[in-house]
Amino acid sequence: MKGLTQRAQLLKKQLVSSKRGQFSSLLINFIQENGQSRYDESVTQTEHALQAADLASQSGAEPTLIAAALLHDIGHLLIDEFSERDNFLAVDQCHEIFGARFLEPYMPAELLATIRLHVLAKRYLCSTQEAYIDQLSKSSKRSFELQGGLLSSEELKTLESEPYLASALKIRVWDDQAKVAGKEVPPLNAYATTLAEVYLPS
Repeated sequence: MKGLTQRAQLLKKQLVSSKRGQFSSLLINFIQENGQSRYDESVTQTEHALQAADLASQSGAEPTLIAAALLHDIGHLLIDEFSERDNFLAVDQCHEIFGARFLEPYMPAELLATIRLHVLAKRYLCSTQEAYIDQLSKSSKRSFELQGGLLSSEELKTLESEPYLASALKIRVWDDQAKVAGKEVPPLNAYATTLAEVYLPS
């Protein structure tokens, strides 16, 4: 498993001493500066995050889920994992775990759980809805197999006991829809207030 990049380690130090407004700016700047690599064949990492957040916003989701949609794949950026790398999707780097752990001191439990569970949520949807896998992108189908494929009955039972599974499933659906080339959506700065709103430390 990979570790945090130097840029991610610097961000971690900066966040420790940040206040509410600074927290939003630091995260937004990090995504902007590190999210221009390709997420898959259609969009960059930043474009994917913005499309997911816009889908959450357009659905009338609460700020916690909008922020979760924006940040659900931040783990990819923290470990510099993207589609141009030769080893991309060669090994499951558990980006969802990196993302949730990184944000843990600052974000509410529901947001952290949806980030942590969004990979399992894809496996859940594919396991419980026979046609769901057909709508996945090419790269998402590849990662589905790498991440374990269909869930066993025991895994389904365990996942269904998660208190925030319903929220994670919403994030997953927006995640899978947020891969439209050239789609116009609000910029990162549009979410500064949302990020500040869900920031926990006083």
